[in-house]
Amino acid sequence: MSTTPLPGIGVQYDLTTREHRHLSVVAHRDGARTVSVYRADDPDACAQSLRLTAAEAASLIDALMPAHHSPNMLHTTDLGLVAERIELSGHSHWNGRTLGDTRMRTETGASIVAVLRRSGAVPSPTPDFRLAGGDTLIVIGTREGVDTAASILGRE
Repeated sequence: MSTTPLPGIGVQYDLTTREHRHLSVVAHRDGARTVSVYRADDPDACAQSLRLTAAEAASLIDALMPAHHSPNMLHTTDLGLVAERIELSGHSHWNGRTLGDTRMRTETGASIVAVLRRSGAVPSPTPDFRLAGGDTLIVIGTREGVDTAASILGRE
């Protein structure tokens, strides 16, 4: 891959694939991206060009990541554990209830290791911690356990 600064515009990245296809991505200063694919019979002739907004480019980057599973995924380890953000809706069944009421670890094997709230982060919340709509819970467990936790926490 080669990189070319484009003064006043951004940076152009050029890539030739294993199949000898030429691709380029122009990373614009505003976060937008222009993705161009060149003709196989003439690598200097552009066959298709697509401009993506910054949000669209972020979605594409997320989809191209090798460990892509979910936009809420934080990471996967060799142990088969995942950490994921799960947001409680304002109408959640758990709004105003304690973390212990969810029986999360007993029911799923997953652990809620932190709660993110507008007022700040609460690491290692205790069972008597009161949940509120809009909270984002950081849940760690197996893929199955975290999926089950998301289902339980999604109750309204």
